[in-house]
Order: sequence, then structure tokens, then C-alpha cells
Amino acid sequence: MTFFGDVATLARKDLLLELRARDTLPAMLLFVVAALVVFHFALPGEAGELAGLGLLWVAILFTALLGLSRAWVAEREQGVLDALVLSPADRSAIWVGKTLSSLAFLVLAEAIALPAFWIFFTNLDAPTVAGVLLADIGLCSVGAFVAAMSTATRARELLLPVLFLPLAIPLVVGGVGASVVDDPGRYLAFLGLYDALFATICWASFEYVVTE
Repeated sequence: MTFFGDVATLARKDLLLELRARDTLPAMLLFVVAALVVFHFALPGEAGELAGLGLLWVAILFTALLGLSRAWVAEREQGVLDALVLSPADRSAIWVGKTLSSLAFLVLAEAIALPAFWIFFTNLDAPTVAGVLLADIGLCSVGAFVAAMSTATRARELLLPVLFLPLAIPLVVGGVGASVVDDPGRYLAFLGLYDALFATICWASFEYVVTE
């Protein structure tokens, strides 16, 4: 099977498991909508649009973290990761497949979250949506890699956010910047550069991570 065939198979496996179990995506949807509702009633009326955008990114960041914390549960509990590592498939295909499935879950959650943000806070413009989508790629690329690192440790529930959140800060900076400046191009370019750089690093390093 080709590399892209392996990636498609692994991503489809995660999607089918979620369709049957329905535990990750509903939790992400409930969390992000509940967070936006809480922010809506807790935020003072005079706080302004910028505060609302900041809270949107907080909700997206922790929704992604919630999904990533569940990303490798099936592989860990059933010992599937060891079998995948021993299979003839390219080991980086494991990471790409997990990244794509995590990205699909996050985008589906945002398909509900962004309209809810529009209702509760303010209108969304094209740069904001573009920034969210570019940030999603970086969040899932780095998150799937870090989640794979932490899944073999006893303190995985603590290690994942400790490693993931600092790496996600540049994405939040770029996403907020694209939403508030008059010329968002440089921030969108920054997000694209981050995605390309860290995706390359994760792709090149994943085989070492899963074999150690």
C-alpha cells in the first residue's frame, strides 16, 4: 500500500471508531459551546470585541486539547500502537493519519462554535476564519505529535498540556493578530510558516518518538 493509502486507512479507522463510540466529538462540541455560553454571560458588556476574540481562541485551544487527550486512547488501551509500529507502513503515516482525524474533529466542533460565537459576541470576518483554519492545522500537527509522546508515560494527563500549550501560544498570537489588524496578511503568513515548519519537524521526528 502507498504512503497516502496508509494515511487514508489510518484516518478512516479513527473516524469510524468515533462514529461507533461517539465519545470524543460530542465532548468537544459540548465543551466549546458551554465555554462560549459561560464567557457570554461572564464577560462585561463593555469589554469589547477584542476580549471576545481572545475568549474564542481560549475556547478553541482547550477544545483542541480535549480532543487530543483522547486521540491515542484506543491505541493505548488496545495495544494498537505497538502493532502499527511493527507493521510495514511508514511510521510517519501514523502521525499524518492521526493529525487528519484530529483536524476533522476540531473543524466539526468549530462548525458549531463559530456560528455560536457570531450569535453571542460579534460578526466573523474572512481573516478570522482563515486564521482559525490555519491555526487548526498547527494545533493538530503539533498536538498529535505531543500526545503520542505523552501517551507512554504515567503522567500523560499532565504532560500533554504542559508540552502542548507553550507550543500553541504562537498560533494564538497569529490568530488574534489576523483578526484585529487592518492588514492580516503577515499574521496569516506567520501561521502558514508555523504549520509548515512544525509539520516538517513532527514528520521527521515521529519515527524516533514511537520507537523509543
